[in-house]
Amino acid sequence: MPRLEIPRKAVYRLSLYHRCLQRLKENEVETVSSAALAKAAGVKPTQLRKDLAYFGQFGTRGLGYETEALSEKLTDVLGTTRLQPVILVGVGHLGSALLGYNGFAREGFEVVAAFDLVANRERAANQNIPLYGMAKLKTYIDTHSIKMAILTVPGRVGQEVANQLVAAGIQAILNFAPVVLEVPDGVMVNNVDLAIELENLSYFIR
Repeated sequence: MPRLEIPRKAVYRLSLYHRCLQRLKENEVETVSSAALAKAAGVKPTQLRKDLAYFGQFGTRGLGYETEALSEKLTDVLGTTRLQPVILVGVGHLGSALLGYNGFAREGFEVVAAFDLVANRERAANQNIPLYGMAKLKTYIDTHSIKMAILTVPGRVGQEVANQLVAAGIQAILNFAPVVLEVPDGVMVNNVDLAIELENLSYFIR
């Protein structure tokens, strides 16, 4: 059977639902209504039910969803039942800050290696993630079967480095470089442009 195409925004919202369910579990809430979960995620109940329906039937009419069961299902759907290995390319100020962030593991991801033109770049004492030169990029990706990368290089080399990642087998890129990447079909790119986000906020506080 052909694979059902799930809208990217629906997949993004699954992550929001998952975060809300994690907080409910921490507060020992065993069941939650679709209205309450939708409100916590900032969506309408109809949208929540539509998004979940892509992956099966959940919940009991009048009782809502079992928090633990739905959380486990979303963990499985999102592919975070075990730590997903990720590499980071570009160890400048932003890259270094991300390497120092310890929240990835809580969400199912592990930054296993970093790459930079300067392999002996000075870093903070608490950053023990291996740092390699770009010449070792493809071999490392092949050897460790890496599929995801965080890209934190300057915009002028963003496309060039993205091409290297794709050629080495990377299938998903979280792109912090201020450039629109051109990638083949089958390679997913999520762009994080901090300046655009601030500009957007600036509009709303005028």
